Amino acid sequence: MMRFALLLLVCTLTASCSGAIDADPALWRVQDREGHRGWLFGTIHSSDRPLAWRTPPVARALEDAGSIMVEVGNVADDAALAATFAQLARSADRPALTRRVPPAARPALAALLRKAGYGDDDFAAMDTWAAALTLAKAHGAEQNPRNGVDRAVIAAAQGRPVLELEGAAAQLSLFDALPEREQGDLLAAVATEATQPSRDLAAAWRRGDMTAIEAETRAGLLADPELREVLFTGRNRRWAARVAQAIHGGRAPFVAVGAAHMAGPDGLPAMLAQQGFTVTRIK
Repeated sequence: MMRFALLLLVCTLTASCSGAIDADPALWRVQDREGHRGWLFGTIHSSDRPLAWRTPPVARALEDAGSIMVEVGNVADDAALAATFAQLARSADRPALTRRVPPAARPALAALLRKAGYGDDDFAAMDTWAAALTLAKAHGAEQNPRNGVDRAVIAAAQGRPVLELEGAAAQLSLFDALPEREQGDLLAAVATEATQPSRDLAAAWRRGDMTAIEAETRAGLLADPELREVLFTGRNRRWAARVAQAIHGGRAPFVAVGAAHMAGPDGLPAMLAQQGFTVTRIK
């Protein structure tokens, strides 16, 4: 959920490139009663190496699609995203960061601050949610968003409409609107997760292992009911409505969003099936 320019052109237009890791990610076809179609493709937003994700079924779906739907349309515009983040994150005279989390989480947060090279008072001008995302990004510094699949999918649009499901400002505003207590829970979850052994979720994505991915949607910060509703279930509900509208309208969307949003009974495939669509996993 804490994500924040393109792959080399040859990597975006072919199934592989030098040094790329082979991937076989999950893909669904969605069809309404009139025969209008769309596709759901779970992505990862960053990787330590380029990814060869364009399998034959994915390539055919991309070719047949009439439009591309993504979370954030300008995800490759690093300067614009940074400006949006800075505008929403700005605050003043905030307390030391360890004072913004429950006492039990303070040792883990202090350790994460040291590892990331920050002091406890370095976030006095930043909201708690923004500090949490900043530290999460620092903890995953080896992951490069330039290798993110979303960016490559957008680059493959080749003149077709790229439709935003959310946009950067709306996405970050979800965090900004959280009550301070929930922002503190977010920060505590980031700090706690940083103390745990690293889990290779990218490997689960490359295998198309939605069981493993669903398990992750019920752990960490998404185990908090309030955060889960705001950051996961509620977003999926809104996105499912927009995807349904696009399919009914004949826009044949190729929907590329984080793979976690495809997982379980609160995922997009399940929500669209509940609306009467025929949803078939084809990869």
